[in-house]
Amino acid sequence: MEEKKGNPVVKHQINEKDIHKIMEFINSIQYGSIVISIQDGKIVQIEKNEKIRLK
Repeated sequence: MEEKKGNPVVKHQINEKDIHKIMEFINSIQYGSIVISIQDGKIVQIEKNEKIRLK
């Protein structure tokens, strides 16, 4: 049986600026979501969607 060889997994580092921005978003919302878009192993976009709950 022949082994299939795929693309090697390349690990990329996340820089401190990206981590800081993600943590800032997490700490600034009570309800909502944060979406991180990655392209070619690098963070290219961070979205923050906040929901405000009315009682």
